[in-house]
Amino acid sequence: MTDDLQHSKAALVTGASTGIGEATVRALRAEGWTVFAVARREDRLASLAAETGAVAVPADIAEDDDVSRLVEKVTAAGGIDTLINIAGGARGADRVAEASTADWEWMYRVNVLGTMKLTRAFLPMLRANGEGTVLNLTSTAAIAAYEGGGGYNAAKFAQHALTNALRLEEVENNIRVIEVAPGLVQTEEFALNRLGSEQAAGKVYEGVEKPLTAADVADVVRYAVSVPHHVNLDEIVIRPVAQAANHKLIRKG
Repeated sequence: MTDDLQHSKAALVTGASTGIGEATVRALRAEGWTVFAVARREDRLASLAAETGAVAVPADIAEDDDVSRLVEKVTAAGGIDTLINIAGGARGADRVAEASTADWEWMYRVNVLGTMKLTRAFLPMLRANGEGTVLNLTSTAAIAAYEGGGGYNAAKFAQHALTNALRLEEVENNIRVIEVAPGLVQTEEFALNRLGSEQAAGKVYEGVEKPLTAADVADVVRYAVSVPHHVNLDEIVIRPVAQAANHKLIRKG
């Protein structure tokens, strides 16, 4: 790998069609990074690419063939030094006694297996770079369980464990591994996808004066991957001030 590539700022961002992933693409592009924007929805990626100059790469990160094509395209375009795994999500708020197997399988697939498959596929490139970075977006759901969160807790706890193991395994290859764990973030789709209706999604944020925004989290992600490579922000928890803990959220009105 050439010296230019070794010290380039090139990132792949998953979950780029909406929310924190989209905001992260915008934040990095504003700083001059080369960004490969990855998600399943081609139309939204195309619009984002046209607006920001990111490279749109439609793919399902949990599908092996898509991951292989993604590696080929990124390699042909010059490679990356930074992998940012943001794709994920929650489905349902059932207690374990009423758990939906389909919801749990979906959450494990996108949050855990997707992160693993992308990371496994790009580790050779990141090792060869000499100063590679992997950033995984988890959640405060990975830190403390709560009623109705069993499936999402399980998936995010697993992603958190994966991240910690990866940091131990790859330090000898000079790869820094960062975890960003947001609390309550008001985005276009997260609560809607989880709960299935605008009304139910609205209640999540009801009375909370200033929940985090996707741009808030993206700014933290941008900072974490932009500091000098020897600085590793191992685990960053970010919450709105109104949320002192998963179970303590101040609502007004």
